[in-house]
Amino acid sequence: MKIRCFLIILLSFTFPIAALAEENLANVEKLDAISDDAFQMVKNQRYEDAQKLLSNFSREFEQMYDGNIPFTLDELRIVSVSRDEAMEAAASPTMEYQERLNKVTSFRLVIDALSTSSEPLWSEMEDEVMGAFGMAKKAAVKGEASQYHANLNSFLALYELIYPSMKIDVPKEQLQQVDARVRSVERLHTTLPASQNDLEEFEVLESSLQDIFEGIEEDEADPSLWWVIISTGSIIILTLSYVGWRKYQGDKEVTRKRRGLKD
Repeated sequence: MKIRCFLIILLSFTFPIAALAEENLANVEKLDAISDDAFQMVKNQRYEDAQKLLSNFSREFEQMYDGNIPFTLDELRIVSVSRDEAMEAAASPTMEYQERLNKVTSFRLVIDALSTSSEPLWSEMEDEVMGAFGMAKKAAVKGEASQYHANLNSFLALYELIYPSMKIDVPKEQLQQVDARVRSVERLHTTLPASQNDLEEFEVLESSLQDIFEGIEEDEADPSLWWVIISTGSIIILTLSYVGWRKYQGDKEVTRKRRGLKD
């Protein structure tokens, strides 16, 4: 009877944790769907519809503050900034179409990075990002100024597009190092690399970017799922330990009584 009560108490802690993780996942998936719809509206130049969707996103996002928010403070800041930029893009009467689309695309990638534990959308832009950078480096080596400038500017635009979502998935120190190298290369966007050191900087940055894309390909379980696994596993271990201890105590009692009968 005591064992049964003990198990019921332990399981009563397990199910709320699992339920909370499931609820958080559902909320994030809802935000992800809204961000995708907003992106589609801007893509099709339906800006008023995009504004309505982004307002709905803000309401849903703010409601999550009333419960357990599955985001870190850094993630909250990234979402808030990218959302504000997307809302500005949808509402602006003068912003060019491509700039609107870039801002909403960046927002879309951020929300996807939060809702996806592996292979986020931004990582699927590897070919475009690395391709533009590789062609810029090749043109720099050959001294082809126009090709160099065009491809480097393309790379920088793509990098700015995915940078906010990279901050969700890439370790902070690693991304800071890469970003510092990007800023170093950025100063050369109007002139060809003037020294061997400049060309070596391109080589280092290319390798660092490749490390990021290769690292993100590793499948990682959602943190909330790991919490459920760890919590549930701990409870199972505790339960088995308690059952084993009770059995040990019972065996000791039986042995003691048998000795008493013999005496």
